[in-house]
Amino acid sequence: MHVMVVEDDLRVAGTMRSVLRRHGYEVTGADNGTEALDRCDGSVDMVLLDLGLPDMDGNEVCIRLRRRMDVPIIVVTARSEMGSMVHLLGLGADDYLVKPFDLRELIARIEAVGRRHISHTADRPSDRYVQIGTVRLDRAARKLWVDERLVMLTRKEFDLFAALARHPGIALRREQLISEVWQTSWHGMGRSLEVHIASLRNKVGVAGLIETVRGIGYALTAE
Repeated sequence: MHVMVVEDDLRVAGTMRSVLRRHGYEVTGADNGTEALDRCDGSVDMVLLDLGLPDMDGNEVCIRLRRRMDVPIIVVTARSEMGSMVHLLGLGADDYLVKPFDLRELIARIEAVGRRHISHTADRPSDRYVQIGTVRLDRAARKLWVDERLVMLTRKEFDLFAALARHPGIALRREQLISEVWQTSWHGMGRSLEVHIASLRNKVGVAGLIETVRGIGYALTAE
């Protein structure tokens, strides 16, 4: 896998590149947004993106990358606010890792995001569409509408909603959702699940559709 590290702190960037190479990854570096946009081509399989870049905000880099290509993006930043996380996921980032972090967690996140980058399609035509109230899900096209409004979801947001939609009205355990959507049992993914649920609720905009079941996980209301 070819990973681009976009980080202007030379010490942090050097450490990340060294660890990635030891784990067998090909690594390209960029210390500003312009360089990242210039160097990110079809050979790059994943981008690790810092937000505090010297020439432009990482949010803008994320937007431009997402417009150009479907490369997975993991934001690696010191900004830990929930609002910042939800905003970046809404812009198209695939995951969000807050500094300082354990380098083992970084590798785990890269592996998890890399696995779920493979597109999922419905196995049977009869399972393609799901209708829950005003929400319509097209599994094959990977699209979701509320009434006639197309809701733009990231890959993980779509996979999470589709997992919940397979069992409407039934509470799914947090561990089950993490295993199915992130394809990992890594305990550190709990925060990512919460952030993605918050982002889904905000984007879909249907009050009470995604229910928190205390002590268990989440469920879609059956109506």
